[in-house]
Amino acid sequence: MKYDFDHIWDRKNTDSAKWGSLGRVFGSDDVIPMWVADMDFPVAQPILEALRERAEHPFYGYTFPDAGVTGSVVERMRKKFNWEIDPEWVVYTPGVIPALNVAVRAVSHPGDGIVLQEPAYFPFFSVVNSSGCHIENNQVKPVGNRYEMDYDNLETKFSVQPGARGPNRNKAIIFCNPHNPIGRLWTRDEVARMGEIVIGNGGVVIADEIHCEILMKGYKHTPFASISEEFTQNSITCMSPSKTFNLPGLEISSIIIPNKKLRDEFTSTRAGILPNPNLFGYVALEAGYRYGDEWLEQVLDYLQGNLNLVKAFIEERIPQIKVTEHQGTYLLWLDFRALGLDNESLRTFMREKAKVGLNDGYTFGESGSGFQRMNIACPRSILEEALIRIETAVNSL
Repeated sequence: MKYDFDHIWDRKNTDSAKWGSLGRVFGSDDVIPMWVADMDFPVAQPILEALRERAEHPFYGYTFPDAGVTGSVVERMRKKFNWEIDPEWVVYTPGVIPALNVAVRAVSHPGDGIVLQEPAYFPFFSVVNSSGCHIENNQVKPVGNRYEMDYDNLETKFSVQPGARGPNRNKAIIFCNPHNPIGRLWTRDEVARMGEIVIGNGGVVIADEIHCEILMKGYKHTPFASISEEFTQNSITCMSPSKTFNLPGLEISSIIIPNKKLRDEFTSTRAGILPNPNLFGYVALEAGYRYGDEWLEQVLDYLQGNLNLVKAFIEERIPQIKVTEHQGTYLLWLDFRALGLDNESLRTFMREKAKVGLNDGYTFGESGSGFQRMNIACPRSILEEALIRIETAVNSL
């Protein structure tokens, strides 16, 4: 089936967070929203048909995933990443962020440290703080037009330093791959080096791999836990079809926890607090994983075209802005620092002058100051209009 991603759907008045809250979020209804991470593309036809079929069955009682749902997760990991997982490792949650909240509590105690790699997806901050833990920043380093991990700094976060009293209380790292917001896909060697430092010093890796199937051409994702048995047994991997198949509103994630002790701790920590996903989430997950690849391949081709457009347009017509080297996710990390605007001025400039609603870079941490995050998962004509608006605004400075 050939999908038409150029078609513009009217998503207003559909309870869409992206399109239905423009006035509340950006102060104006004439802003083009390119912020929150959902796509302006309709879902794959097999997912839509599976949801319709299930909706026709007039019972919406308590639900539990059958073997087919978990089987689709197991098969997906094998097919996409050559990673063999056991069905009993899979735990379901209504989203990755709720799972991260549980995971941090499961591996730490109040007062412990949790390492983030800023600029970091901003909900990570509340994940750590609400647990009673504190944030340890292992900031990624800009090298040319891309970012690298700072392994020397990471070593200091987990090793016991000379003169320290007692063990290191930094218990885990929330490791995002591909990294949101910088769009960096960490290589197998980079991931392995990070894991050796963290696990070698007694830490746990909580891997947020929600964007792992949204990759630009030529890139391949390696799940952290697939690298070695040691990594397998000292990690919690958060996967979801929500970014891959545009299903965030159905709130379904599969959390892969091979270590039984960790899995039991996760399960007991969530008890009575975090519910299971709803039945339509399970239906959509299985349909996407089993039958959604034809749609996904076309989406990835379209996203690559959108990326190429942004890079060429900005290089030729708005050279003051720089596009960070992009490898994964559909969220671009744009450098506006050459405009000489402080954070509040840049925010006002984008919303009131350019009339384009992006995510403010400083919300991802101090190192995000002067940056904006752009969602390019939209029809190309909308993307072109947004770029023209930004160009016009920049030229007016």
